[in-house]
Parts: sequence; C-alpha cells; structure tokens
Amino acid sequence: MSQPLDPEMFTGCSHTASPFRIGGKWTPKIIRCLESGPRRFSELEVPLRGITPKVLTETLRSMERDGLITRTVGAGVPPRVDYELSALGRTLLAPMAACCAWAATHLPTLLDARDAHGSAGSPVVEVGPRQAQP
Repeated sequence: MSQPLDPEMFTGCSHTASPFRIGGKWTPKIIRCLESGPRRFSELEVPLRGITPKVLTETLRSMERDGLITRTVGAGVPPRVDYELSALGRTLLAPMAACCAWAATHLPTLLDARDAHGSAGSPVVEVGPRQAQP
C-alpha cells in the first residue's frame, strides 16, 4: 500500500494565489505573439483567431496585473498602446518551449490513449489536430 498524501504538501503554494495562469487558453498564445517584441492590440487579434476583443482585453489586463507584460500608452489621438513581455514574462519562454517539444513528441500517443479510453464509453474532449506541430 502506498503512503498517504501529506496534508501539508501544498503549503506555500496556495491554490487561490497560484501564478499558473499560463495554463489558460489565451495566455500562452499571447506570450508567443509577444516573443519577438511589442505589439498593438489589433496586431494580436490577427493570429488569435476566435478571441473576442473583450476576452483579449481581460487576458491582457490579467497578464499586466501579474507582471507578465507591460502596457505602454503613447501620445496621439487615438493613443498608441503597445504590449510587451516583461522580464518576468520572458522567463516563461523556455518552459513553454519545453512543453511544445514534449507535445511534438507525445501528442499523437496522448490522443491515441484518449481515443482508446473514449471507445470504452467515456466522453473524450478533442484538443486539436492529430498531427503534432513542430
């Protein structure tokens, strides 16, 4: 029999203050969009097909609040607003690259396992195309 779980195993990592917003649908994509430098709101909308302006605004505000991006308002009418990864946000690029590499290697196997499990009568949630992306 295995050891019981330690009730203090998450001490110091409160679930209510967890910084792992990176797991959300849009945050990693926005980080990737900002990897090469500052972008305007309208530029971010182009590759983020399917995101509403409201959700993009909420996600950018959340990322700014968490210190992952900076928002710079320039002079002019209308004002030019640029979003850029902060130093903290840039620290997520390496772990995200590792996740992408893992997915490129293992996503087909993961999807096959889901299919096998789903054929046993359990619902399956599709995550995307069958081929892993480089």
